[in-house]
Amino acid sequence: MARDYYATLGVSRGASDNELKRAYRKLARELHPDINPDEAAQERFREVTTAYEVLSDPEKRRIVDAGGDPMASAGAGGFGGFGGAGFSGGINDVFEAFFGAGAAGGSRGPRGRVQPGADALLRMRLDLDECAAGVSKEVTVDTAILCDVCSGAGTNGDSKPVTCDTCHGAGEVQSVQRSFLGQVMTTRPCPTCAGTGETIPDPCRKCGGDGRVRSRRTMTVKIPAGVGDGMRVRLQGQGEVGPGGGPAGDLYVEISEQPHERFIRDGDDLHCTIRVPMVDAALGTELTVPTILGGEATVKIDAGTQPGSVTKIRGQGMPHLHTGVRGNLHAHLEISVPTKLDKQQTEKLKAFRALQKDHVELVDSSSGRGRSRVRNIFTGR
Repeated sequence: MARDYYATLGVSRGASDNELKRAYRKLARELHPDINPDEAAQERFREVTTAYEVLSDPEKRRIVDAGGDPMASAGAGGFGGFGGAGFSGGINDVFEAFFGAGAAGGSRGPRGRVQPGADALLRMRLDLDECAAGVSKEVTVDTAILCDVCSGAGTNGDSKPVTCDTCHGAGEVQSVQRSFLGQVMTTRPCPTCAGTGETIPDPCRKCGGDGRVRSRRTMTVKIPAGVGDGMRVRLQGQGEVGPGGGPAGDLYVEISEQPHERFIRDGDDLHCTIRVPMVDAALGTELTVPTILGGEATVKIDAGTQPGSVTKIRGQGMPHLHTGVRGNLHAHLEISVPTKLDKQQTEKLKAFRALQKDHVELVDSSSGRGRSRVRNIFTGR
């Protein structure tokens, strides 16, 4: 009778390769002889190892799914050793199969002493006017630069690096530790040479062998028109020089846009508030307002303008960062009602009230207008 390899691993017949691997890895950690010396556990480990070998092989799995047993000809020998799935018997072999050679102490070799440098970040505060027009500003940058004495070599004069005595040029050292999984070999960068495989017995007097030194420098940064809060301007190759005189990273200038006293920004559009006297709102008028780039724009107030009306002034917003096309300026109209009237103004308004046909009334709540206003009062929206 064919053995049920799926049941041995505790997976369904439709299990994927990853599910097979996870199931075997879990059982191997419990049953491996290095962890569990019990004879029953060793026999169980042989069974799950063979089951994984069979089901991970597409041809053998096809035979199993057809009702056969690809290990039948091997007899009991099919469960006769720990090598069935390519494991020589140590727990490190299990780790190598699933995690790669590095997990079991595999060598990666020394890394180059010359490494790329890191990026640097600088924050710049700009007014909205500067964001709109673009600006060039001098900034002070404190970064690592190439050592001008050794030109990045890190050595003094004509001296040369030598092979590290600790790792013998490998750039890494290995250690064996005991854990609940048994003996596990780990690999880490050599502490003497920092993984480079070389040491500098006679380092440069200025940089100490690093190939770079810190320096404060002043440079001019050109900020394009249309930038906004949180945007970053990239200056290629102006960041930190890498260890060993490696290529410099980039410098990023992050914009911090300051609030404006008149305008509120919304992308490429601007918003402002204009206070209009009650009479001008009733009769209509024209007025001029300053724009973000220093000019003026004409705003037309139509007769009968109501509180909360918005007038759009095209092309008087912020320039788009890439196209330069300017957004719009939205003027929110606030109708000003006088709180103090002299005698003549009072008489004129009384005469006007006598002529007008409108009168105070309670708005019908069934109308959309009245209902929405009442809802706003109670909901705060």
